[in-house]
Amino acid sequence: MRVGTHVTTVAGMTDLAPPQPYERGVRVELERVPLAVVRHDGVTLDDIRDLFDDGYSAIGRLLADGTLVPVGPALAIYRGDVQARFDLELGFPVADAPSSPTPVGDLEVVGATLPSGPALAATHLGAYDDLGDAWARLADTPGARHTNTWIEVYVTDPSVDPDHLRTDLLMPITD
Repeated sequence: MRVGTHVTTVAGMTDLAPPQPYERGVRVELERVPLAVVRHDGVTLDDIRDLFDDGYSAIGRLLADGTLVPVGPALAIYRGDVQARFDLELGFPVADAPSSPTPVGDLEVVGATLPSGPALAATHLGAYDDLGDAWARLADTPGARHTNTWIEVYVTDPSVDPDHLRTDLLMPITD
């Protein structure tokens, strides 16, 4: 399965969230997809709840007023050691990434792209609090050599019952 803009689309959405959940450790090929994100450098896991709320609210304003056109579900890209300090991008795949920073309150929404290349995928069904265990299982896939980049695609709306949340995990790897 290829994930990205060169696959069949449904209602203009990219297939970053295929209809069926991934089995653990399925190999996918990520394609460059334009993103609109809010970036945070040098954060910790203790910081992310507030960063998520503020970041998605800022981008949500640009989606609501038509400045940005989403083509897929919300996502987060973690770069670095998530057990220490890491960089975080929160955003959405969009039809056209912003060409320059767009201020929204105290934050800036910027253009970015989804990392391309080989990755391993898995689906986590359940509460966000259990994502760490799901990542550990994916990282333990035999032969996996991750790149210290971790992508979460939030397939379901966060307001659903936590037991029914679906998060697709994409772990870029080296061949």
